[in-house]
Amino acid sequence: MNRLTIAAALAVTLSACGSANAERAVPIPAAVQDVPRANGLQTAVLAGGCFWGMEAVFEHVKGVRNVTAGYAGGSAATATYDQVSTETTRHAEAVKIVYDPAQISYGTLLRVYFSIAHNPTELNRQGPDTGPSYRSAIFPQNAAQKSVAAAYIAQLGAAKLFPKPIVTKLEGGGFFPAEAYHQNFFDRNPTHPYIVNIDKPKLAAFRAGFPSLAR
Repeated sequence: MNRLTIAAALAVTLSACGSANAERAVPIPAAVQDVPRANGLQTAVLAGGCFWGMEAVFEHVKGVRNVTAGYAGGSAATATYDQVSTETTRHAEAVKIVYDPAQISYGTLLRVYFSIAHNPTELNRQGPDTGPSYRSAIFPQNAAQKSVAAAYIAQLGAAKLFPKPIVTKLEGGGFFPAEAYHQNFFDRNPTHPYIVNIDKPKLAAFRAGFPSLAR
């Protein structure tokens, strides 16, 4: 469902992820396996529901240089909000994170992703947002990222830290930036009902749960 058409309803509706995770981050361990440090900036692509909140969280992580909201997993021809919202294009709302591995590792980004950026146990949805475009998915940018992501999902699953199984999938495909009005939506629309009720609590939970990573 198009979020821009249900803003009024969201003013009084908290997502399941919001009600479960907005007050505090899920306490999960650091990744045992991580991507070796490399020279230069690196890129991560993560999908976990509405890209407004994902963008807001990762923009406040130390070591992250830039975050772009967009669509991953489908084709360039259908990478528009109107088309993706039909849930027929195979895209997922996602964020492209450009980060400095000298300041933060890929495994640490995944820790934030699983702990607070979204709920990895919800299948093809995040709270009030339903459909495969809101799925939990990681789009590794190289073999090392794929190996680390797979190992971390297995690590968290074995630890049974979530009340339900993790449904996050590893996928391939390109990333296509979303329309300009979606970029930096959190900062530009501080009174939007979705931002107030879902994303601001999520960002507050990140700051509380990861004070050493927040900026």
